[in-house]
Amino acid sequence: MSLAITYSRALAGLHAELVTVEVHLANGLPAFNLVGLPDVEVRESRDRVRAAIQTGGFEFPARKLTVNLAPAEFPKESGRFDLPIAIGILVASGQLPAERLKGLEFAGELGLNGDLRTVRGALAMAMAAAKSGNTLILPKSSAVEASRIKSCNVLGASTLLEVAAFIAGKHELETPVDEARIEIEAYLDLVEVKGQAQAKRALEIAAAGRHSLLLMGPPGTGKSMLAQRLPGILPPMTETEATESAAILSLVGKFKVAQFGQRQVRSPHHTASAVALVGGGSDPRPGEISLAHHGVLFLDELPEFDRRVLEVLREPLESRVIHISRAARQVSYPSHFQLVAAMNPCPDGYLGSNIAAKPCRCTPDQIARYRGKISGPLLDRIDLQIVVPSVPTESLRGAPDGELSAVVRQRVIAASERQRARQHKANADLSSGEVDAHCVLDENGETLLRQATVRLGLSARAQHRIARVARTIADLAGSTAISVAHVAESIGYRRMEN
Repeated sequence: MSLAITYSRALAGLHAELVTVEVHLANGLPAFNLVGLPDVEVRESRDRVRAAIQTGGFEFPARKLTVNLAPAEFPKESGRFDLPIAIGILVASGQLPAERLKGLEFAGELGLNGDLRTVRGALAMAMAAAKSGNTLILPKSSAVEASRIKSCNVLGASTLLEVAAFIAGKHELETPVDEARIEIEAYLDLVEVKGQAQAKRALEIAAAGRHSLLLMGPPGTGKSMLAQRLPGILPPMTETEATESAAILSLVGKFKVAQFGQRQVRSPHHTASAVALVGGGSDPRPGEISLAHHGVLFLDELPEFDRRVLEVLREPLESRVIHISRAARQVSYPSHFQLVAAMNPCPDGYLGSNIAAKPCRCTPDQIARYRGKISGPLLDRIDLQIVVPSVPTESLRGAPDGELSAVVRQRVIAASERQRARQHKANADLSSGEVDAHCVLDENGETLLRQATVRLGLSARAQHRIARVARTIADLAGSTAISVAHVAESIGYRRMEN
């Protein structure tokens, strides 16, 4: 036949849109025309496909060849369309039967020798193919990744010749077996942090309720040490969370099968741009906040970030999603991250330090400008804000005085299970209506919160966040009711004093 139709997928954020690959052969001078809004990588497929077909022992038709990628208005990127184009050419030229194309989708970049190479976004394509009920044929390395989506029938191939033999009914492709052993990351232990009992308590509360956390203190007090130990006390990811996280990492080629189910910890340098943080580009890619989906985003030296960069965090901290709009494309990425930040109290870092040899030399105006780099609205969105003081020498030289991460993690898991049983989500994710339903304070607690609102000038958002944190403190204590003691402790985490 002179017309063949195959199917593939194009990525639009975390969604994989169906692309119809139409291949038409006509009489005329030999030509290879590729239409349907292809980018440079897709246009270059003409040379890769021609060489792969010829080295595979097939005949490349010396006729006028037109390939249309529909829908035409949707941008097509990457080399994933090499395989469906090559199969379409072989079917259109009569070298392969068309009957077995029904219910199949293809994606894969071709080498000049016909080998299939890995493509980005295999998990997103598999999730979309599963919804349509189609079978997805991928390079073997990508098929191993896509096989994590159990509801999708995924077949893996190493070469164009293997796929052609499958279409011809002479060879069977198999679903790749995931033989990668899960690599359990050895997290740093909380017991290694000496002193800082209040900071450790705040870290436990943050882990239990998935609350955002800001640590402020002089250099060398253990702020980064504490933040690095948060992943070791977080509850395990659910299957849904693990799949969503893996799908985003797959979009940028960073997913490793052996690390499936492990929370991501992203630590961008303070020179990172707004695009690096939230994502973007002409072909919008996910940024650090999306790569940290269901994981931790650690921002060290918070005031050193450009203020405009920090301000882009305000919306995703509330909505848990980031919308990226460009002239040609608009995409949305989930950004359900846990923010942990660390900062010094002043430019030279020693305000409030008990180190007599290093007194703070900053003027009040310098301190105000330094802290002013972090806006009030952004601070208002951070649930726990604590000061991490200097640790006395005798404590540093003494034996460990805290609990193992494994012990703390058991309490965190128990509190997390109480939240899921009650509201099917973490306390930090409760909406305003859900706060009213699940974070009911007793009479004394309400009185204390009203007094704190007047004396500290708390916003409505801050009051809701105090109630959420108090709910988490009660969950850690195994209490169904939120008492005045829980509220008092929660309010204490909103006061940044020196």
